[in-house]
Amino acid sequence: MKSIWAIGDLQGCCHALDQLLAHPDIAAEPNAQLWFAGDLINRGPCSLATLRRVMALGDRAITVLGNHDLHLLALAAGVVRARKGDTLAEILDAPDAKQLINWLRKRPLAHHRNNHLLVHAGVLPSWTKSQVLDYASEVQAVLRGSNWKKFMHRMYGNEPAAWRDDLTGPDRLRVIVNALTRMRFCSVDGVMEFEGKESASHAPFGFMPWFAVPERKTADTTIIFGHWSTLGLIQRPDLLSLDTGCIWGGQLTAVRLHDRKTVQIECAGLPGIRTPEE
Repeated sequence: MKSIWAIGDLQGCCHALDQLLAHPDIAAEPNAQLWFAGDLINRGPCSLATLRRVMALGDRAITVLGNHDLHLLALAAGVVRARKGDTLAEILDAPDAKQLINWLRKRPLAHHRNNHLLVHAGVLPSWTKSQVLDYASEVQAVLRGSNWKKFMHRMYGNEPAAWRDDLTGPDRLRVIVNALTRMRFCSVDGVMEFEGKESASHAPFGFMPWFAVPERKTADTTIIFGHWSTLGLIQRPDLLSLDTGCIWGGQLTAVRLHDRKTVQIECAGLPGIRTPEE
Protein backbone atom coordinates (compact mmCIF):
# COMPACT_ATOMS: atom_id res chain seq x y z
CA MET A 1 0.00 0.00 0.00
CA LYS A 2 1.28 3.47 -0.91
CA SER A 3 2.27 5.79 1.91
CA ILE A 4 0.23 8.90 2.58
CA TRP A 5 1.85 12.13 3.75
CA ALA A 6 -0.56 14.72 5.18
CA ILE A 7 0.63 18.32 4.77
CA GLY A 8 -0.45 21.51 6.52
CA ASP A 9 -1.48 24.89 5.10
CA LEU A 10 0.81 26.18 2.32
CA GLN A 11 -0.69 29.66 1.83
CA GLY A 12 1.48 30.44 -1.16
CA CYS A 13 4.80 29.34 0.35
CA CYS A 14 6.08 27.49 -2.69
CA HIS A 15 9.74 27.51 -1.63
CA ALA A 16 8.87 25.70 1.59
CA LEU A 17 6.78 23.20 -0.39
CA ASP A 18 9.69 22.51 -2.74
CA GLN A 19 11.97 21.98 0.25
CA LEU A 20 9.44 19.63 1.81
CA LEU A 21 9.03 17.55 -1.33
CA ALA A 22 12.83 17.34 -1.67
CA HIS A 23 13.28 16.11 1.90
CA PRO A 24 14.91 12.64 1.81
CA ASP A 25 12.05 10.94 3.67
CA ILE A 26 9.46 12.24 1.19
CA ALA A 27 11.58 12.16 -1.96
CA ALA A 28 12.32 8.49 -1.24
CA GLU A 29 8.62 7.72 -1.85
CA PRO A 30 7.88 9.20 -5.29
CA ASN A 31 4.57 7.35 -5.51
CA ALA A 32 3.28 8.33 -2.08
CA GLN A 33 0.02 10.25 -1.93
CA LEU A 34 0.17 13.81 -0.63
CA TRP A 35 -2.86 15.05 1.30
CA PHE A 36 -3.05 18.84 1.56
CA ALA A 37 -5.23 20.27 4.32
CA GLY A 38 -6.43 23.25 2.28
CA ASP A 39 -5.40 26.90 2.02
CA LEU A 40 -2.93 26.20 -0.74
CA ILE A 41 -2.78 29.90 -1.50
CA ASN A 42 -2.93 33.51 -0.26
CA ARG A 43 -0.78 35.74 1.93
CA GLY A 44 2.41 33.96 0.87
CA PRO A 45 4.68 35.35 -1.85
CA CYS A 46 4.07 32.68 -4.50
CA SER A 47 0.38 31.79 -4.67
CA LEU A 48 0.45 31.21 -8.43
CA ALA A 49 3.54 29.01 -8.33
CA THR A 50 2.15 27.05 -5.38
CA LEU A 51 -1.14 26.33 -7.12
CA ARG A 52 0.64 25.22 -10.29
CA ARG A 53 3.06 23.09 -8.26
CA VAL A 54 0.27 21.19 -6.53
CA MET A 55 -1.65 20.77 -9.79
CA ALA A 56 1.47 19.35 -11.43
CA LEU A 57 1.54 16.57 -8.84
CA GLY A 58 -1.48 15.09 -10.62
CA ASP A 59 -3.16 12.15 -8.94
CA ARG A 60 -0.57 12.13 -6.16
CA ALA A 61 -2.16 15.25 -4.67
CA ILE A 62 -5.39 15.17 -2.70
CA THR A 63 -6.37 18.62 -1.47
CA VAL A 64 -9.48 19.84 0.30
CA LEU A 65 -10.74 23.40 -0.02
CA GLY A 66 -9.87 25.90 2.67
CA ASN A 67 -11.30 29.35 3.38
CA HIS A 68 -8.54 31.08 1.40
CA ASP A 69 -9.14 28.80 -1.58
CA LEU A 70 -12.82 29.68 -1.47
CA HIS A 71 -11.91 33.35 -1.23
CA LEU A 72 -10.07 33.03 -4.54
CA LEU A 73 -13.15 31.45 -6.11
CA ALA A 74 -15.27 34.31 -4.80
CA LEU A 75 -12.84 36.83 -6.31
CA ALA A 76 -12.93 34.98 -9.63
CA ALA A 77 -16.73 35.06 -9.52
CA GLY A 78 -16.73 38.81 -8.91
CA VAL A 79 -18.48 38.43 -5.57
CA VAL A 80 -15.92 40.12 -3.29
CA ARG A 81 -13.07 42.58 -3.53
CA ALA A 82 -9.48 41.77 -2.73
CA ARG A 83 -8.52 42.11 0.92
CA LYS A 84 -5.44 43.75 2.37
CA GLY A 85 -2.67 41.16 2.29
CA ASP A 86 -4.15 39.05 -0.50
CA THR A 87 -1.63 37.61 -2.96
CA LEU A 88 -4.15 36.30 -5.45
CA ALA A 89 -4.01 38.84 -8.28
CA GLU A 90 -1.23 36.92 -10.01
CA ILE A 91 -3.53 33.91 -10.28
CA LEU A 92 -6.46 35.90 -11.65
CA ASP A 93 -4.16 37.65 -14.14
CA ALA A 94 -2.39 34.47 -15.28
CA PRO A 95 -2.91 33.28 -18.86
CA ASP A 96 -4.13 29.94 -17.50
CA ALA A 97 -6.38 31.53 -14.86
CA LYS A 98 -9.51 29.76 -16.13
CA GLN A 99 -7.81 26.37 -15.93
CA LEU A 100 -6.51 27.11 -12.43
CA ILE A 101 -9.91 28.23 -11.14
CA ASN A 102 -11.72 25.28 -12.70
CA TRP A 103 -9.22 22.86 -11.15
CA LEU A 104 -9.57 24.46 -7.73
CA ARG A 105 -13.37 24.56 -7.65
CA LYS A 106 -13.47 20.82 -8.37
CA ARG A 107 -11.51 19.95 -5.22
CA PRO A 108 -13.49 18.26 -2.41
CA LEU A 109 -14.28 19.69 1.01
CA ALA A 110 -13.63 16.35 2.70
CA HIS A 111 -11.69 13.20 1.83
CA HIS A 112 -11.69 9.83 3.58
CA ARG A 113 -9.50 6.76 3.41
CA ASN A 114 -8.32 4.13 5.90
CA ASN A 115 -10.37 5.71 8.70
CA HIS A 116 -8.61 9.06 8.21
CA LEU A 117 -10.85 12.03 7.40
CA LEU A 118 -9.23 15.11 5.85
CA VAL A 119 -10.92 18.52 6.16
CA HIS A 120 -9.57 22.06 6.35
CA ALA A 121 -10.98 23.33 9.66
CA GLY A 122 -13.15 20.85 11.54
CA VAL A 123 -16.38 18.88 11.79
CA LEU A 124 -19.44 19.60 13.87
CA PRO A 125 -19.69 17.29 16.89
CA SER A 126 -23.14 15.97 15.90
CA TRP A 127 -21.96 14.79 12.47
CA THR A 128 -20.90 11.23 11.82
CA LYS A 129 -18.15 10.46 9.35
CA SER A 130 -20.71 9.45 6.72
CA GLN A 131 -22.64 12.67 7.26
CA VAL A 132 -19.48 14.77 6.87
CA LEU A 133 -18.82 13.15 3.50
CA ASP A 134 -22.45 13.44 2.41
CA TYR A 135 -22.75 17.09 3.40
CA ALA A 136 -19.41 17.96 1.82
CA SER A 137 -20.59 16.34 -1.41
CA GLU A 138 -23.62 18.67 -1.48
CA VAL A 139 -21.34 21.71 -1.63
CA GLN A 140 -18.95 20.00 -4.01
CA ALA A 141 -21.77 19.34 -6.47
CA VAL A 142 -22.69 23.03 -6.51
CA LEU A 143 -19.10 24.23 -6.89
CA ARG A 144 -18.53 21.83 -9.76
CA GLY A 145 -21.75 22.86 -11.52
CA SER A 146 -22.41 25.55 -14.08
CA ASN A 147 -24.07 27.86 -11.53
CA TRP A 148 -21.16 27.90 -9.08
CA LYS A 149 -20.78 31.69 -9.26
CA LYS A 150 -24.35 32.15 -8.09
CA PHE A 151 -23.58 30.09 -5.00
CA MET A 152 -20.54 32.23 -4.20
CA HIS A 153 -22.84 35.23 -3.80
CA ARG A 154 -24.63 33.41 -0.98
CA MET A 155 -21.72 31.62 0.68
CA TYR A 156 -20.59 34.36 3.05
CA GLY A 157 -22.10 34.92 6.50
CA ASN A 158 -22.08 33.54 10.04
CA GLU A 159 -25.74 32.55 10.16
CA PRO A 160 -27.14 30.04 10.74
CA ALA A 161 -24.46 29.33 13.35
CA ALA A 162 -25.60 25.76 14.03
CA TRP A 163 -26.67 22.75 12.03
CA ARG A 164 -30.27 21.61 11.71
CA ASP A 165 -31.38 18.67 9.63
CA ASP A 166 -34.21 20.72 8.13
CA LEU A 167 -31.93 23.42 6.71
CA THR A 168 -32.26 23.89 2.97
CA GLY A 169 -30.81 25.97 0.17
CA PRO A 170 -28.04 28.53 0.79
CA ASP A 171 -28.43 28.35 4.59
CA ARG A 172 -27.72 24.63 4.57
CA LEU A 173 -24.70 24.95 2.31
CA ARG A 174 -23.34 27.93 4.28
CA VAL A 175 -23.33 25.97 7.54
CA ILE A 176 -21.51 23.11 5.85
CA VAL A 177 -18.89 25.45 4.36
CA ASN A 178 -18.40 27.30 7.65
CA ALA A 179 -17.94 24.12 9.65
CA LEU A 180 -15.52 22.49 7.24
CA THR A 181 -13.45 25.58 6.34
CA ARG A 182 -13.75 28.19 9.13
CA MET A 183 -14.66 26.66 12.49
CA ARG A 184 -12.33 26.56 15.46
CA PHE A 185 -14.62 26.81 18.49
CA CYS A 186 -18.19 25.71 19.07
CA SER A 187 -20.52 25.08 21.99
CA VAL A 188 -21.56 21.71 23.34
CA ASP A 189 -24.71 22.15 21.25
CA GLY A 190 -22.71 22.72 18.08
CA VAL A 191 -23.15 26.49 17.81
CA MET A 192 -20.12 27.82 15.95
CA GLU A 193 -18.06 30.83 17.06
CA PHE A 194 -15.97 32.62 14.42
CA GLU A 195 -14.14 35.40 16.27
CA GLY A 196 -11.75 33.41 18.44
CA LYS A 197 -8.40 32.66 16.81
CA GLU A 198 -6.25 31.99 19.84
CA SER A 199 -5.02 28.64 21.10
CA ALA A 200 -7.34 25.93 22.42
CA SER A 201 -6.77 27.10 26.01
CA HIS A 202 -8.22 30.55 25.21
CA ALA A 203 -11.70 29.55 24.10
CA PRO A 204 -14.35 32.29 24.20
CA PHE A 205 -16.74 31.96 27.12
CA GLY A 206 -19.27 29.19 26.53
CA PHE A 207 -17.26 27.59 23.73
CA MET A 208 -14.55 24.99 23.33
CA PRO A 209 -12.42 23.58 20.52
CA TRP A 210 -14.69 21.63 18.19
CA PHE A 211 -12.69 18.46 18.79
CA ALA A 212 -13.08 18.74 22.58
CA VAL A 213 -16.89 18.54 22.61
CA PRO A 214 -17.92 15.47 24.64
CA GLU A 215 -19.33 12.53 22.67
CA ARG A 216 -18.23 13.92 19.32
CA LYS A 217 -19.55 11.44 16.77
CA THR A 218 -16.32 11.31 14.77
CA ALA A 219 -14.22 10.39 17.81
CA ASP A 220 -13.62 6.94 16.30
CA THR A 221 -12.08 8.48 13.17
CA THR A 222 -8.74 10.26 12.84
CA ILE A 223 -9.53 13.82 11.75
CA ILE A 224 -6.74 15.57 9.83
CA PHE A 225 -7.04 19.35 9.59
CA GLY A 226 -5.16 22.64 9.29
CA HIS A 227 -6.51 26.21 9.57
CA TRP A 228 -5.57 26.76 13.22
CA SER A 229 -1.96 27.95 13.34
CA THR A 230 -2.11 28.97 17.01
CA LEU A 231 -3.01 25.37 17.81
CA GLY A 232 0.16 24.02 16.23
CA LEU A 233 1.04 20.38 15.69
CA ILE A 234 -1.14 17.94 17.61
CA GLN A 235 -0.85 14.20 17.13
CA ARG A 236 -3.40 11.98 18.83
CA PRO A 237 -4.96 8.71 17.71
CA ASP A 238 -8.14 10.59 16.78
CA LEU A 239 -6.63 13.92 15.72
CA LEU A 240 -3.88 15.34 13.52
CA SER A 241 -3.56 19.15 13.53
CA LEU A 242 -1.12 20.27 10.83
CA ASP A 243 -1.13 24.07 10.50
CA THR A 244 2.16 25.00 12.14
CA GLY A 245 2.23 28.57 10.86
CA CYS A 246 4.54 28.45 7.85
CA ILE A 247 3.25 31.82 6.67
CA TRP A 248 3.93 33.30 10.12
CA GLY A 249 7.53 32.13 10.31
CA GLY A 250 6.78 28.71 11.81
CA GLN A 251 7.11 25.42 9.98
CA LEU A 252 5.55 23.56 7.09
CA THR A 253 4.66 20.15 8.47
CA ALA A 254 4.10 16.76 6.86
CA VAL A 255 3.15 13.58 8.73
CA ARG A 256 3.19 10.08 7.27
CA LEU A 257 -0.05 8.51 8.37
CA HIS A 258 0.86 4.87 8.93
CA ASP A 259 3.72 5.54 11.37
CA ARG A 260 3.41 9.27 12.19
CA LYS A 261 6.86 10.02 10.82
CA THR A 262 7.08 13.82 10.89
CA VAL A 263 8.98 16.19 8.60
CA GLN A 264 9.10 19.94 9.26
CA ILE A 265 10.57 22.72 7.14
CA GLU A 266 11.49 26.01 8.80
CA CYS A 267 9.74 28.94 7.08
CA ALA A 268 10.76 32.56 6.71
CA GLY A 269 7.26 33.96 7.20
CA LEU A 270 6.09 37.40 6.11
CA PRO A 271 8.21 40.45 7.00
CA GLY A 272 6.70 42.52 9.78
CA ILE A 273 3.90 40.07 10.56
CA ARG A 274 4.04 38.15 13.81
CA THR A 275 0.46 37.13 14.58
CA PRO A 276 -1.91 34.96 12.55
CA GLU A 277 -5.18 36.19 11.10
CA GLU A 278 -7.97 34.24 9.48
